[in-house]
Amino acid sequence: MIRDTGFDPSIRVVAYDPTWPLAFEREAAALRQVLGALVVRVDHVGSTSVPGLAAKPIVDIQVSVPAIAPLEPYQRPLEARGYLFVPDPEFPDYPFFGMPAAPPRTHHVHVCAVGSAHERRHLALRDYLRAHPAEAEAYAAEKRAVAARYAGNALAYVTAKGPYVQALERRALAWARGEASV
Repeated sequence: MIRDTGFDPSIRVVAYDPTWPLAFEREAAALRQVLGALVVRVDHVGSTSVPGLAAKPIVDIQVSVPAIAPLEPYQRPLEARGYLFVPDPEFPDYPFFGMPAAPPRTHHVHVCAVGSAHERRHLALRDYLRAHPAEAEAYAAEKRAVAARYAGNALAYVTAKGPYVQALERRALAWARGEASV
């Protein structure tokens, strides 16, 4: 059995790749096929979904389902497709899968309940960064700095950029609600 160790050589930030949307579309179609009626929506999220934004070369996909529990109906098809389920005790209501099972990964799948805070948060952040190029560039600079400091260590990378991302998400959610103070 493959375990996620937190080491990932793909923890590097690269210039935007115009093939990322196509990689998303291909994988989204495959996910819709293997998950069938479980899928309510499939969205390209994360940095690779923002044109021009530097990112880790991993396509983030958010799969919205009617309910998170039970996990097995979508875990088994995702694992059969080559994804590894990586439990996160901090987010039991937001299952995460990486593909291939062993790093370096090319795709991440985040499963969320339709209408959940997780779904809204990721969509708001994507749309906010698409609409605010200066925020996207500042975020790219932060990611580059953190990736340089923690190259290869996915857990340290995510932890170190956490406070920045949380503040960015608050601005994105306020913007999505139409609040002027962003």
